[in-house]
Amino acid sequence: MKSLLGKRKLKFVIEIKRKVMYTKAKRLGLTHPDVVKCSKELDVLLNKYHP
Repeated sequence: MKSLLGKRKLKFVIEIKRKVMYTKAKRLGLTHPDVVKCSKELDVLLNKYHP
């Protein structure tokens, strides 16, 4: 099991990535390659958080 500190750090990184993705989506549109890439990166982080 991951340490509490590790989980908190990962949760913080997830929240930052989510905000970045939302900002890009508002500016570029949901199907822009940068938004899709960010979404995939967020998926990886979420899978690490919830194995």
